Amino acid sequence: MTKSIAAFQDEHGRITGWPSDRRRAHQLAILDYLTGLFDPGVSYDQGQVDQILADHSTVEDPTLLLRELVDGDYLATADGMYWRADGRPGQPVTEPRG
Repeated sequence: MTKSIAAFQDEHGRITGWPSDRRRAHQLAILDYLTGLFDPGVSYDQGQVDQILADHSTVEDPTLLLRELVDGDYLATADGMYWRADGRPGQPVTEPRG
């Protein structure tokens, strides 16, 4: 992705806001960044996903980020589990990355 997300990050690299729809390229860059926080082939439960997003963002509505990740086919979900859509789900992870 060619767009920088620096304007939407704090000094710790956490996402601090969601760009407007007019800035779709920035939205996509943020989604790419967030997708990279999840290991391919690893399944995550809701709590693990919530924790990863909380650790890497300060947005008021973190469910917005999850909804965008799922609706944009960055993360897939079934039976309460989530995984990167570009990898097959595997064994549940014991501890979230972070």
